[in-house]
Amino acid sequence: MEAIAVRLSNLDPHVEGAIRVVVFYDTLMRRRVDLAALARASAVFAECVAGIRIHGTGRSIRIAVDGRPASDPPAPASTTAPITLDEEEIGTVWLERPGAPGPLDEVLLDRFAIAASAAVERYGPARTTMADPALVELVIGADSDEAARARALRLLGFAADLPVRVVAVRSREPLDRIGALVCPGRPVKAAALADVGVLLATRVDPTRFPAGVRAGIGAAARPDRAWRQARTALRYTGPREPVVHHHDLGALALPAEIPQAAARENTDVAAVARLAAVPEDLETLDAYCATGSLRQAADLLHLHHSSVARRLEQIARTLGIELTGTGGHIGLIRARLALTAWRLLDPTPDPAG
Repeated sequence: MEAIAVRLSNLDPHVEGAIRVVVFYDTLMRRRVDLAALARASAVFAECVAGIRIHGTGRSIRIAVDGRPASDPPAPASTTAPITLDEEEIGTVWLERPGAPGPLDEVLLDRFAIAASAAVERYGPARTTMADPALVELVIGADSDEAARARALRLLGFAADLPVRVVAVRSREPLDRIGALVCPGRPVKAAALADVGVLLATRVDPTRFPAGVRAGIGAAARPDRAWRQARTALRYTGPREPVVHHHDLGALALPAEIPQAAARENTDVAAVARLAAVPEDLETLDAYCATGSLRQAADLLHLHHSSVARRLEQIARTLGIELTGTGGHIGLIRARLALTAWRLLDPTPDPAG
């Protein structure tokens, strides 16, 4: 490279300097420097303030010529260049040189931007839990192309070779707090979309969700499919089971595929909807369906078993389903399916239960 520079410098006095710039930034990229180190090296090399800004996180770095963070108010940029990753502009680099730009500033900014793009791709620009919702939507969107999805995951700090779990959350708790609890010490990003919170994480501990949180967990290989799984699992959550993993549903996930209009027209589901007007009857049916035992349901409800038996007789008449007699086995299956289908008609369960 130096020999080429010597020969070309006889033709253009700026070529040798330009090649020195290229070699300088190639060396930084080989050393795998992060954004802060890159900005510091650029400021010292350019002999003026150098800066980097990443759009997705709002993060800015300004380094003075002595290699320390610039403390003076920002001056107008003398030259700027966009940072691009996979043909998308993700940020900006700039120099704050007093007076006119230097003769090599254009090539310096070009290489500075390329090195910044490499650092973002390698390390990710953000270390916070809350993420840009637009990036999260790219990850979980069914219409996102794979290149855009992979780029968004890189920008969020997820390595390409790690699986990503997707969690759909309804809670009054801050999403960043929930993310830190259920995925301690591992990559996790959170965003609030229009109707539900989203967590992206490499691993999720379902036992660490705070009380009052409803969460559905999806773990398909593709994040968009994992998101659909998570939304489905969220619909199955309730006061007795606030956290549901989609793979634990098995065939129970099938009722979620039934069109809601068809579910509403089913006689058993319509009967449960009528029963829901009396909260204690709905609670009794839920306890009996959960346990399959009159006495266990009574224990769950803190009632005498004879009281629960009387309630079940009335509920059976309302539903038109035998729950406890010789046909009680089939009746219990019908009641469980009807109760599940009725609950799935409500897309926004109360996180407080």
